[in-house]
Amino acid sequence: MTDTIAATLVPTPNQDTLARRMSDFATFGEALDYAATGQRGMNFHDARGNLARVYPFRELREDALAVAHRLVALGVRPEDRIALIAETGAEFAALFCGTIYAGAWPVPLPLPTSFGGKENYIEQLVVQLQSSDPSILFFPGEIAEMAGAAAARQGCKGIAFEDLLAAKAEPCDLPEGDSQAICYLQYSSGSTRFPHGVAVTHEALLNNLAGHGHGMELVEHDRCISWLPWYHDMGLVGCFLSPIANQVSVDYLKTEDFARRPLAWLDMISRNPGNSISYSPTFGYDICARRISSQSHVSERFDLARWRLAGNGADMIRPDVMQGFVNAFAEAGFKASAFLPSYGLAEATLAVTIMPPGEGIRVELVEEERLSGHPRDISRPARYRAIVNCGKPVRDMEVVIRGEHGGPLSDHHIGKVWCKGPSVMHSYFRDPESTEACLVDGWLDTGDMGYMADGYLFIVGRAKDMIIINGKNHWPQDIEWAVEQLPGFHQGDIAAFSVQSESGEEVPAVLVHCRVSDPEERRKLHDQIKDKVRSITGMNCVVELVPPRTLPRTSSGKLSRAKARNLYLAGEIQPYPLAA
Repeated sequence: MTDTIAATLVPTPNQDTLARRMSDFATFGEALDYAATGQRGMNFHDARGNLARVYPFRELREDALAVAHRLVALGVRPEDRIALIAETGAEFAALFCGTIYAGAWPVPLPLPTSFGGKENYIEQLVVQLQSSDPSILFFPGEIAEMAGAAAARQGCKGIAFEDLLAAKAEPCDLPEGDSQAICYLQYSSGSTRFPHGVAVTHEALLNNLAGHGHGMELVEHDRCISWLPWYHDMGLVGCFLSPIANQVSVDYLKTEDFARRPLAWLDMISRNPGNSISYSPTFGYDICARRISSQSHVSERFDLARWRLAGNGADMIRPDVMQGFVNAFAEAGFKASAFLPSYGLAEATLAVTIMPPGEGIRVELVEEERLSGHPRDISRPARYRAIVNCGKPVRDMEVVIRGEHGGPLSDHHIGKVWCKGPSVMHSYFRDPESTEACLVDGWLDTGDMGYMADGYLFIVGRAKDMIIINGKNHWPQDIEWAVEQLPGFHQGDIAAFSVQSESGEEVPAVLVHCRVSDPEERRKLHDQIKDKVRSITGMNCVVELVPPRTLPRTSSGKLSRAKARNLYLAGEIQPYPLAA
């Protein structure tokens, strides 16, 4: 029946007679007003990738204005925060845009898919509701029990999407847009105990979206395909707001459907008659390559020759994983030059740097001792890590590398990454102390470490993740990637951090997903991992084998080392016992 419905639907077109404008609007409301005069729009697909709903930008605008009228009738006023559970669908899109038309600030919050159980999800919502202090929480009806409980604990109204959209919309005057006003609040994917609501103005949003559009060199036949969640900046800004402001038709697969059937993403790209633009963190490419490895006839199922821009972002880019994807799908026409590495963060709205299209993945081999900031021990052979080129700053963005005393560093010197431009956030909502800590004279301290080379940015890692033992720096990903080279491991199976030993000294600790059931084999695996980590750090370490799917992830799918450490120390991650 679904296939029959899909056959009768006509997706919104790639081409349009409407002249494309690269986000050159004063407010996001103006951007949607303009997009609505054309034929492009959103297209929502079911779990098998079949087209389920066509939603032109024209229809989105009509629904959003009706939502704005309903919100005003509910007493919503400009600058009120309106929390929205970010389910990929027309309802959330209309609610988000309608909240903006009403002059209020939408606050997208995550679905329960990335959290461990009902109570953990409710607690996560409560923490972010306390931070954003919304007047209303809107949610899909199927999670009414959990979302309603969170709203009740916070003391705000809880209303199902369906109930609001069924209410009568009485026309009324809406506030005029202001480019300097806050457009929305964005919580970073790692927001848990101490969340930071990033306040983004209309001006900042549109400036970043213009940089995004120009950086990708958008052309008439381009079409976006996305499974990324709308509560994460790459999904929200890059694949929801950017297609509207840059007038690009887009096809959506829900994140949970991608998790169940990742190859449906590539099926959708294969069916696209134009040029495809689609982004993913490294793990998305990894899981697709692993799923197809057991299948044959790749070229018969997929046609990836028109995949013009295969964006990489949101986590450390792994060149070995990217090469694995090329190996798996070259037969289907995928070109390595399509890869588009980028770097960004919610505090800069989204994009900070983008690789020029066509340049693909470029790496530099850097001695690990250089990464740790210590001279090389000449008695040991040199080890190298491949650092991926993340591209050049987007339009209007400046990037500089600063040393520990705040001074700028020259090319190839590793330090803290700072950026400055019109799309840098206004502030952290109601948190002046944290705002002042990372915003200095208009410059944003990203918290990431990297270096510049000939105008390109290379990212080394997160400063807060660095493991410092006996005054020596160790990057956790170097330890994790080394362990992954052992047979049977996948990306995301290992979390490395430091803990305090019984003697009070800091030592490296490694939690590893274990799929081995035999006690003796577990002991052998444990010893192998310990030897591997010792070869990297020169130290003995704590190795714990834990059940699969134990290590926590952020809402964007990234490994959360900080949360893994906290859960482990609190006894909430229980390792397997080892044979004596």
